[in-house]
Amino acid sequence: MKNMFRTGFLVRATHTVLTWVITLILFVHNTELRQCEERGELTLPVLFFLLVVLSVLLYFAVSLMDPGFVLSDTVKPSDLETESMVPQSSTCRLRRCGFCLLQPMRAKHCPTCSRCVRRFDHHCPWIENCVGERNHRWFVLYLMVQLLTLLWALRVAISGISPSATWESWFSINAFLLAALCVVAVFSMVVSVLLGCHIYLVAINCTTWEFMSRHRIAYLRECSDEDSPFDRGVLCNLWDFFCVCGAVAWEQVYRRNPQNPV
Repeated sequence: MKNMFRTGFLVRATHTVLTWVITLILFVHNTELRQCEERGELTLPVLFFLLVVLSVLLYFAVSLMDPGFVLSDTVKPSDLETESMVPQSSTCRLRRCGFCLLQPMRAKHCPTCSRCVRRFDHHCPWIENCVGERNHRWFVLYLMVQLLTLLWALRVAISGISPSATWESWFSINAFLLAALCVVAVFSMVVSVLLGCHIYLVAINCTTWEFMSRHRIAYLRECSDEDSPFDRGVLCNLWDFFCVCGAVAWEQVYRRNPQNPV
């Protein structure tokens, strides 16, 4: 039982139950979805249902996906050769993690997962997983779909609020719908802020960890607050993030940057 909760079962179960309970409330009450069903117009209800399913599937994909764990059981000879090729005075020298041996550039050890993660962004407690090089783009895509679902659910919830003669009867009739409306509104604001922050960081090729802790990261200390040694311009950064798959040797990108000659 302890292992079940340690692996994020409780968080994922809470997310799933909350999602489907709110969806059920929106379909049961006299909302525009219910009205469409009664008129035999099933296009909007089906699209909304499929969007909810897509958001849940993306949630589990991001939650269960390998975020880019660095293998700690072996150290490749090529990695050691790369480290020996970089001068000891260079700020891009490969670091050594006290737990996972060799630590590539832009990787960080996550104390929650007990693993080093390539291009570490942050550990997200809501998905109970790290966000890193392999699942970061899927995390952003999940936020986009989730925000679209929440905004649509917000409109549906508002459309279902029924008038009444007294405050007591009005609250009694709309109690569940008002609760769903409050939850959806709060999550809409949170996801909007989170998505905006991630789009900005992706556009400048920076991670949340680098942005928040750049004064403690060796390869960023010599850069100004607005500069990133990995920034290739907004369009190139977005293209690389969403369209280029596979691990990146950030040590080579850092050395090719004219602002950081080795």
